[in-house]
Amino acid sequence: MPKMKAAVFVEPGRIVLEDKPIPDIGPNDVLMRVKTTTICGTDIHILKGEYPVARGLTVGHEPVGVIEKLGSAVIGFKEGQRVIAGAITPSGHSAACLCGCLSQDGAGTKHGFKAIGGWKFGNTIDGCQAEYLRVPDAMANLALVPDNLTDEQVLMCPDIMSTGFSGAESGSVRIGDTVAVFAQGPIGLCATAGAKLSGATTIIAVDSVPNRLEMAKKLGASHVVDFRAVNPVEEIMRLTDGRGVDVAIEALGTQSTFESALRVLRPGGTLSSLGVYSTDLTIPLAAFGAGLADLKIVTTLCPGGKERMRRLMEVIASGRVDLTSMVTHRFKLDDIEAAYDLFGHQRDGVLKVAIAA
Repeated sequence: MPKMKAAVFVEPGRIVLEDKPIPDIGPNDVLMRVKTTTICGTDIHILKGEYPVARGLTVGHEPVGVIEKLGSAVIGFKEGQRVIAGAITPSGHSAACLCGCLSQDGAGTKHGFKAIGGWKFGNTIDGCQAEYLRVPDAMANLALVPDNLTDEQVLMCPDIMSTGFSGAESGSVRIGDTVAVFAQGPIGLCATAGAKLSGATTIIAVDSVPNRLEMAKKLGASHVVDFRAVNPVEEIMRLTDGRGVDVAIEALGTQSTFESALRVLRPGGTLSSLGVYSTDLTIPLAAFGAGLADLKIVTTLCPGGKERMRRLMEVIASGRVDLTSMVTHRFKLDDIEAAYDLFGHQRDGVLKVAIAA
């Protein structure tokens, strides 16, 4: 049986490169030859054992590649075409999909979690940190990459860009809004860019890493707040003359950032949560107005599917946002264990790594 190289979860603390069989595909699937992928913060949660997956699973959920083989029922595509698939791969016909919630396709089917949804790559099926990837329900999930865009230009679309933009979308950011974005990692930076595109006129980016704060300015932040230098809640309230923000986007997944996001909302404001939390959250009574402050808390799982990918690539092609500078390091698939070591320990100013198969 033909083999391929793949990054495999072995046990907490160990993701290693192994040889695995090249996936078989069914009639509705496509076999993608992966050209470029990356490591996500969620992969680090998997590595640390904070999010459980099956031992032996191939990890990764941000694929850019070429169609190697078409399933017998797949139409509208040709072998050799450049494509991406979202990290979320909805079937299009589940109860969640038919309710219009594509990201939650299949929710509640694994480990007792109710919100894993359509996130299958590197979660419930083998992922894309490998030479080949089986893309399920390909006609709902594959999107052709325009000839005028490079692989690296679209590398953020499958997850980071889609997730970050959804923070602004789910928060219903409007023209003239004031928005605070807590954490300027890859998702937070995309949330900053998404808030700008959605019409926010004042965007306050919170982090402590100088190069991330500088990049936030380039992507649309009006103000940057170093939480190590000042109390971010007090500083945001000062910047807004005590009014608070219309929308606060939480992009890290910790109690402290969630609570800070809640505390800076104006009356009737919205907390848009994107973080992946590994412990229970506590909602402070005063910040929540004892449940009477007309506040909204919304959560979002990365929107996926073919149409979402097309729209994101249209944004990139328009020149309205350029995320290529988020790739700070590049590795070959053969060196993915070293890439995990660098990314997991956040050394050398790493933001995103590109992995070339």
